[in-house]
Amino acid sequence: MVKATKAEKKIAYDAKLCQLIDEFTQILVVAADNVGSTQLQNIRKGLRGDSVVLMGKNTMMKRSVKIHAENTGNTGILNLLPLLQGNVGLIFTKGDLKEVSEEVAKYKVGAPARVGLVAPIDVVVQPGNTGLDPSQTSFFQVLNIPTKINKGTVEIITPVELIKQGDKVGSSEAALLAKLGIRPFSYGLVVQSVYDNGSVFSPEVLDLTEDDLVQKFAAGISMVTSLALAISYPTLAAAPHMFINAYKNALAISVATEYTFPQAEKVKEFLKDPSKFAVAVAAVSADAGGGASAGAAKVEEKKEVVEESDEEDYGGFDMFGDE
Repeated sequence: MVKATKAEKKIAYDAKLCQLIDEFTQILVVAADNVGSTQLQNIRKGLRGDSVVLMGKNTMMKRSVKIHAENTGNTGILNLLPLLQGNVGLIFTKGDLKEVSEEVAKYKVGAPARVGLVAPIDVVVQPGNTGLDPSQTSFFQVLNIPTKINKGTVEIITPVELIKQGDKVGSSEAALLAKLGIRPFSYGLVVQSVYDNGSVFSPEVLDLTEDDLVQKFAAGISMVTSLALAISYPTLAAAPHMFINAYKNALAISVATEYTFPQAEKVKEFLKDPSKFAVAVAAVSADAGGGASAGAAKVEEKKEVVEESDEEDYGGFDMFGDE
C-alpha cells in the first residue's frame, strides 16, 4: 500500500472537515491538553453514533473553514475561527448538547504530578501514615511538612497545601507525590465553547434549567418595566402600572376638587362620612367573629358529647372511683 503524501493528507483532511461542517450544525470546541491517544480513542468510541471527534492543526482547520465559507456562503461558520486557539479539537454532534458534554466529561483519567506542569487544582496532602521508612524524612523536611516517626514509619501530622492552583510542579513535590502514590490531577477533553448553527456561547448555558430561565426572564421584564416607567414609555409590561398610577393621579384630583367620576365617588363618600367606613369594617369583623363563634360552638358541642360518652363508660362514676 502506497503511503499518502503530506499534500494528499491535507486534501483528505480538508474534505473531511468540509463534509462534517455541511452535515452537522452543532459543534463543541474542546481543549485537549494532556489527553493521551488511548484516552482520545475511548472518547471516540463513547460518542460513536451521533457525534464525531476531529483533531488537527489550528492552521489547517482555519484554512478549511475560510475556504468552505467562501465556497458555500456559510458565513456563520466563520465564528469558529477565534475559538481555534491552543490545543483544541472539534466534536461535531447531532445529539443533545448537554448530554454530549456530560458524556465527554466522563472520560477523565488520573495523572501524576509531573515536573513543570501547571497545577489545575490545589494539591493538599492529608495527615496520616505514609508507609515510608524514617530515611525518607528528607523529602518532608525540604517541603517543610511536619512529621513524626510512628511504629517505624513516617507520619504526617497536619494537612499541608503542597501545590497551589496555577503554580508549576517542582521536582521535590513531584517526587514526594510519586512516593506517596498520589495522582492529584485528572485530565480529559474540556468543553470551552459551543457552536450552534452560527451562534457561539459559553458551555455554562447548557447547565441552565427551566427555573433559571424563568427567573432571568422575570428579572428582564422587571428591568424593562422600571425603565419604561422612568421614561414614561408605554410597554406591555409597564401598562398595568401606568393605568394604576393614572388612576391614583385622577383620584387625587377628584378628592381635592369638585370633579368626580364613577370610580372616585365611593372614595369621596367615605371621606365625607367616615362613620360609613367604620360600619363597613364592623360588618366585616362581625362576619369573621361569627365564623369564629360558630367554630367555637362546634368544638364545645363536641367536647360535651365526649364527656357524656365517658360518663356512660364508667357507669356514672368518675375515673377515681368516687360516686
